[in-house]
Amino acid sequence: MQYCRHRLPPEEIDHELLWLLISVSTFLALSLWLSAGLATPRCAFRAITGLPCLTCGATRSAWQFLHGHFLTSLRFNPLAFLAYCGIAIFDLYAIAVLIARTPRLRLSNFTRFEKLVVRILVIALLSGNWLYLVVARPF
Repeated sequence: MQYCRHRLPPEEIDHELLWLLISVSTFLALSLWLSAGLATPRCAFRAITGLPCLTCGATRSAWQFLHGHFLTSLRFNPLAFLAYCGIAIFDLYAIAVLIARTPRLRLSNFTRFEKLVVRILVIALLSGNWLYLVVARPF
């Protein structure tokens, strides 16, 4: 894996701006939706099997996260909580880079072993999160 910093060429997509706009738009839409008291979609997997799916509790986790109740957010869906933390950190990074116009951070040239480790880590995180949701039943 190679870490580098480079200036954004004119023809390259500005990923920091793009993903910052997507995350802020999603945050605003979710906030408006939940503040209006509109119904959230029901989980079809849970309705059929009686077991939670991988994302069960993610909306409640987001609501708690947005209100600063981080431990409750973690309890509803640990993997969603980690995702929200990652999005918040990325958004802070994107804002800093866009304001300061500094070189962008990039990771590239992953080896086959590093790709394998990432795949195994993703599968382990998804499996562990689902096992937690099935066993703990936090909702």
